[in-house]
Amino acid sequence: MRRTDCYGRPVRANLRHERLLDLLDTSGPVDVATLARVLDVSDATIRRDLSALESAGRLRRLRGGAAPALDREAPFERVATQNPLEKRAIAEQAATLVPDDAVVVLDIGTTTSLLARALRGRRVTVITSSLAVYDELRDDPVVDLMLLGGLVRTNYHSMVGFLTEQAIAQVQADLLFLGTSGVRRDGSVFDTTAVEVPVKKAMLQVADRVVLLADHTKLPGGGYARVCGPDQYDVLVTDQGVDDETARTLAASAVEVQLAPIVPAAYDTQEVT
Repeated sequence: MRRTDCYGRPVRANLRHERLLDLLDTSGPVDVATLARVLDVSDATIRRDLSALESAGRLRRLRGGAAPALDREAPFERVATQNPLEKRAIAEQAATLVPDDAVVVLDIGTTTSLLARALRGRRVTVITSSLAVYDELRDDPVVDLMLLGGLVRTNYHSMVGFLTEQAIAQVQADLLFLGTSGVRRDGSVFDTTAVEVPVKKAMLQVADRVVLLADHTKLPGGGYARVCGPDQYDVLVTDQGVDDETARTLAASAVEVQLAPIVPAAYDTQEVT
């Protein structure tokens, strides 16, 4: 007998729907082919899922894909629970790229907050618009911490607006660690929140070297607001190899791809925050 939930939906389909919605929440707009690949089902199955979820008001259909419902934006705490081992591995790999006495800009995001944790006790200067990064480093006696001003975006623990952009323009950094909602196969970096994009663009202008942090769910990934092309970052740190088309594009732009080793036994059971 086929198991169903309280709405009469098959349990397996219900779980897939929740995973699909989680992907939209964390990556923004995603095309049908990417959803099918990540969820390991056919394009036809994804299209049926999208129709059902659209009818229930849980997402918005777009040409060739879908986006979160207008009233759904995943809070920082929820995004932090997605792929925690991969994010922590990426953060720890990224920390190895930071030399002592470096001036580092950390973008917003759950992975950059883990990078901040990995930098505790290091003789570095950290500049950030992320309140999550601030929380990780505010009591560290060694790290010099500069929090950029601006309008507080409470849902995602970040500072945005013209004051943030003006403050960034006053500094110069050795490294920028950039987060993303998704990377297209042409190497373009996208975000799902338009208000964050001007801050990211301002950060790109003040760093000598740019490192992009993206776990495998973002390669390729979604997003509708373009941040930059592959010519504007130097290194991609991820947890799995990229597809052939993306690899060729990144190689043509001289982007170095570093894979972060994931060793689950090495991690404790502390929840990623």
